[in-house]
Amino acid sequence: MNQDFLTPIKESVVTHLLLQPNLCLGKTFSIYTKEEGFPDLENVQIAILGVQEDRNSENNLGCGENLHFIRRKLYELFPGNWNTQIADLGNVLKGNTVSDTYFAVSEIITSLLKKNIIPVVIGGGQDITYVNYRAYDSLEQTVNIAAVDSRFDLGNLDDELSSKSYLSKIIMQEPNNLFNYSNVGYQTYFNSQEEIELLDNLFFDAHRLGKAKQLENIEPVFRNADIVSIDLGSVRQSEAPANNNASPNGFYGEEICAISRYAGLSDKVSSFGVYEYNSKLDNNHQTAHLIAQMIWYFIEGVNFRVKDYPFSGKENYQKFTVLLEDDDPLTFYKSNKSGRWWIEIKILSDNKYKRHALIPCTYQDYIEATKQIIPEKWYKAMSKLV
Repeated sequence: MNQDFLTPIKESVVTHLLLQPNLCLGKTFSIYTKEEGFPDLENVQIAILGVQEDRNSENNLGCGENLHFIRRKLYELFPGNWNTQIADLGNVLKGNTVSDTYFAVSEIITSLLKKNIIPVVIGGGQDITYVNYRAYDSLEQTVNIAAVDSRFDLGNLDDELSSKSYLSKIIMQEPNNLFNYSNVGYQTYFNSQEEIELLDNLFFDAHRLGKAKQLENIEPVFRNADIVSIDLGSVRQSEAPANNNASPNGFYGEEICAISRYAGLSDKVSSFGVYEYNSKLDNNHQTAHLIAQMIWYFIEGVNFRVKDYPFSGKENYQKFTVLLEDDDPLTFYKSNKSGRWWIEIKILSDNKYKRHALIPCTYQDYIEATKQIIPEKWYKAMSKLV
């Protein structure tokens, strides 16, 4: 990893940590400090990475600053019954150009992914999601993205890359390794009907805020994601004021923490980011505290992963076959470990889509299939494979 791209955490955070109890979370981390140097990444499973880049964040300048407020709140928390090894790699400073910052972030994330370390990105605009996605190019695999956001951030095709247009760049630019995009928590009045129809025509998933608040129904979205990107604008302003695009409606604090835990529990999720934090608007560091708790729940989820994705051996699963009147049977699998469900997608050849042969679903999807109602997620996955 090129450590030249990274700067140590703020000295005041180190001093603050020294005053905390010995059992606090921060004292279990390997931290990049000026005195101790860069941490050894051997056996590390999660790496926290700050990004101080706000130039392409629309209407939210300042969203890469003062990330030490988040770290202070995170370090103060107490860990659960965990054995997860965590490192804090410090921050990527603004480059001479935005492209310089993008290059540095992409290189670091690529290096972490190759070491099987999960990057947790804090700070910067949500355009960093595009950079995170591009870091997967060297892995030569198709990628699923789950974005928790009140807006789709499609923009126009001729727009420059920004926090409000990054998705169109992911969809249109080569190499195109995107298999599925899922939006969780969109609010209809922030998105045109043309955008909603476009996502449907592309066989992507979009879950309105009201539906997404039924958290058990959206858990499979995160179980199927490689990248989870959270825009703080998806959280209601009263809960997270440190975002210039926040609105009165959105997720509550406990809901966004539950979503973060779902992301951590997923065997597939290999990168996680919380974007658009603007410390200038934070009231008593409330948003910094919420982000710290989101990261805490994500770490807890990673620690309790059960590794029950039924890809190789299926001996630890119950198999259910649903006969359909006018189509081939549907095959469901239920994990004996976790009780979670998958639906099988028939892939004719051993190709790059093999890792999508099993789509996470719910028990309710199985019940509906027994009533001859084929799950929409099955239709959409098949449509992308035809």
